[in-house]
Amino acid sequence: MLLYRIPKLLRWIFSVLLVFLAFMTLFRFIFFWTYHLPEQPFSGKAFFLGLRYDARYVCGIALFMLLLCAFPFINPFKKAAARKFWNIFLPFVFLVMLFVYGVDFYHYDYLQQRLNATVLNYLQNAGISFKVMWQSYPLFKILFAFILLLVLARIFFGRLLSKYQAEQSFYKRKGIPVYIITFLFFVFCMVGRVVYKSGQYPLRWSDAFTFNNTFKSQVALNPFQSFLSSLKYKESGYDEKKLRQYYPLMASYLGVQQQDSVHFNFERKVAVADTFISKPNIVLVICESFSAYKSSMYGNPYNTTPYFNELCSKGVFFDRCFTPAYGTARGVWATITGIPDVATPGTASRNPNAVSQHTIINNFSGYNNFYFLGGSATWANLRGLLTNNINGLKLYEEENFKAKTIDVWGISDKNLFLEANSVLKEQTNPFFAVIQTADNHRPYTIPAEDKAEFKLVNYGKDSLKKFGFAAGNDELNAFRYTDFCFQKFMESAAKEKYFGNTIFVFVGDHGIRGYAGNMLPKSFTEQGLTCEHVPLLFYSPKYLQPKRIHDVCSQVDVLPTIASLAKVNYVNTTFGRNLLDSSYKNQFKSFMPSEYYAFVMDHDAPSIGMVSNDYYFLK
Repeated sequence: MLLYRIPKLLRWIFSVLLVFLAFMTLFRFIFFWTYHLPEQPFSGKAFFLGLRYDARYVCGIALFMLLLCAFPFINPFKKAAARKFWNIFLPFVFLVMLFVYGVDFYHYDYLQQRLNATVLNYLQNAGISFKVMWQSYPLFKILFAFILLLVLARIFFGRLLSKYQAEQSFYKRKGIPVYIITFLFFVFCMVGRVVYKSGQYPLRWSDAFTFNNTFKSQVALNPFQSFLSSLKYKESGYDEKKLRQYYPLMASYLGVQQQDSVHFNFERKVAVADTFISKPNIVLVICESFSAYKSSMYGNPYNTTPYFNELCSKGVFFDRCFTPAYGTARGVWATITGIPDVATPGTASRNPNAVSQHTIINNFSGYNNFYFLGGSATWANLRGLLTNNINGLKLYEEENFKAKTIDVWGISDKNLFLEANSVLKEQTNPFFAVIQTADNHRPYTIPAEDKAEFKLVNYGKDSLKKFGFAAGNDELNAFRYTDFCFQKFMESAAKEKYFGNTIFVFVGDHGIRGYAGNMLPKSFTEQGLTCEHVPLLFYSPKYLQPKRIHDVCSQVDVLPTIASLAKVNYVNTTFGRNLLDSSYKNQFKSFMPSEYYAFVMDHDAPSIGMVSNDYYFLK
């Protein structure tokens, strides 16, 4: 038989793999039937995704078995004594798996969340935690079931190994290619996308949140994955004492109508006096590394962004906008949620416990929601943040576009804009579209197809450093290419019907630390504020009169301002506010030395500060 042409060792390992995979699948069925509600039907897609998660971990076990058996004294098909080791090791692995799945099952029963690393915090009050478990669950019955299953596992795995030891042997040299192929298969299952859907990132917990259905996502998750992914965030939280101390100040600053110092309510329901007959479309562009001091709007002598500078003169331009932190993932988080990302050492988007967030985008009733990204939303687990929180989101990534990828960040920004425009021009309903660029980032790729029209420039190293481009001409040309892409997009959009009824918003995801020279106050260079200082532009000839505003503002203010411009009633739970609300200035002069502040957290320094006027205040 063909099966017996496969070495006995591999047949045994694959059998163990299938047993563990079957156990994980059985648990997923038990989990579903125990916790699903009548309105939550069976989802084959959720189970299939869960199977892919499980495959990663059982293939890791299988790979470890294969590597161990490379040593003859541990290989049970070469040394009979090695059988004792495997009769202990495999039941032990099963016990660990049984324990994790058991804790996961009751963790969900108690908190309606799959197992994550915050469970370790209960060890700080182990006595109380044990009493809660003792009084809530039949621990003796659970322990008995564990022992019984462990004994059965010991018998089963022992007999399984004996079965394969007794089977026909296979000629060793002919099996070498099979071993190599098997090894590569296990590695691929661990680090690749597994089974289908190619991509540069392995499966992550955020892939489970593509269903726009919380329970389906919970069914798909693997407890090992969710636990390990959240391990670095197990102590994340807040200082309740400080929150209670500063809540009245922040609630007043944000304009909370019904302050609640018990539950710390920050919700504001904002009702617009009137509405437009025709709902305006929204296009929000999150611009990669869009440093203010490197652009033409702040007098950079290289005149890197002449088109965008002209656009700013025709729109409402805020020249003192700050991102709450440095980094693309943090910038996207702050813009979409309106809350600064203060997570450390990782980012909030990478924390499975923070996946559910409020966003004002969902208040745009009757709108179609789009997100265009030239690369993969799997990066930094942005997929979880976007698909789990933006209702009915249509997410376009590199695999959804006709254009070919040019580097690690996917298709070029020019093609990203043009393909987004081709989708938006077909819409018959109002839409809210987010376009996230990437080319103004290492490796600073300029597509060959654009080099005939987009002319590269070349300057000396000292001159480049003096005006903010320490990385050289590649960085300078990539920044200029961003302006080129903006122009191509706006010129293409201007030819379409939707253009006249659209509010375009451009904001940097973050800046870049560097020497700002005389373009900005010295404090921007000395305190590293160039990392967070970005342009913010609202452009719409139909709805806005040109104006340059010097008030300090933030990424967190973007969505409240957009909603107010679009005459959309919205619920605001964020740090953000409507930047065009003239009543805001006078409201807080009595207790704030300046009308506006912008929260900034420098994750590369031990300080947290607030930016106001030309100063950097540290707590």
